[in-house]
Amino acid sequence: MAVFFICAGLLGLLAVALTMYVGRMRTRKKIFLGDGGDPELIAAIRAHGNLLELTPLILVLLWMMHGPTGHRMADILAIILVVARFLHAGGMLGILPYGRPAGAIATTVVLAWAAVTLIVAGIRGF
Repeated sequence: MAVFFICAGLLGLLAVALTMYVGRMRTRKKIFLGDGGDPELIAAIRAHGNLLELTPLILVLLWMMHGPTGHRMADILAIILVVARFLHAGGMLGILPYGRPAGAIATTVVLAWAAVTLIVAGIRGF
């Protein structure tokens, strides 16, 4: 369970970093509402938004997996999720070439794996 907590904390810190990045960019570009049509700000907002749209759901699913599957699989998926979200953010911000698609694919795989695992556990009666 410690691995899961560390991964959740790292994802929380990524959310903080992306929040601060968007805020600094808004200040620098003097765009305080919306995106002003600025491609760089749009990418930063979407990197932040995408993290916050997907990560909470996936973390809840992974947390629930600890019961029917034990800690190992949930922890492995949590580690993959952390790497995926950092790759995706780095790709969106232009820091990591190919980070965006790699991170998006890995995130989707983790989401699907967790969802199917919980469905199967529910059908089997956990």
